[in-house]
Amino acid sequence: MPKKSALVCYPLTPDRWADFERLFGPNGACAGCWCTTWRRTRSEFNRGKGAGNRRFFLKVVESGEPTGILGYLDGEPVAWCAVAPREAYSYFERSRILQPVDDTPVWSITCFFIHKNHRRKGLTVQLLRAAVDYVRDRGGKIIEGYPVEPKSDNIPVVFAWTGMASAFLAAGFKEVARRSEGRPVMRRRVTTSARPKTTR
Repeated sequence: MPKKSALVCYPLTPDRWADFERLFGPNGACAGCWCTTWRRTRSEFNRGKGAGNRRFFLKVVESGEPTGILGYLDGEPVAWCAVAPREAYSYFERSRILQPVDDTPVWSITCFFIHKNHRRKGLTVQLLRAAVDYVRDRGGKIIEGYPVEPKSDNIPVVFAWTGMASAFLAAGFKEVARRSEGRPVMRRRVTTSARPKTTR
């Protein structure tokens, strides 16, 4: 069996924006989203589909706010994981099933996008482990995700953009709440670690 390639991950910064654009392609990953679905109100998102959402997210990146990490294989951007403090995402204010579990400050993983040629190869687990390092480097203590747990493994990719529960479990996350069938809230406590970091 061929050895899995190791994903090398870096924070998304303005100097890596061109790589982010190349990964997301002309459609902005999915119907002009540009990873703004949870950062904007529904009306703002719909009005900005495409170029408007791209400009919005570029401004966020240029501001220096945490946005997430890009994963590379052989120098090519092939994967994305959105991760930032929970308060960065206005979507949570509108969600009934994703209300805060408690008063603990958390960082939230809200989106994955992997190039179609590299899906179903275990990259999501590598991204999750890199996201833990990313949060640790920024002083975060708890990282949280909102994956789906489908009854079938054949779920279309478009419905699994928040990740699969199985990947979160493999990366050391544990379920802490479930307010809807098939939609657990999963957390991992961020601790100091002596192992080499995967983000720079």
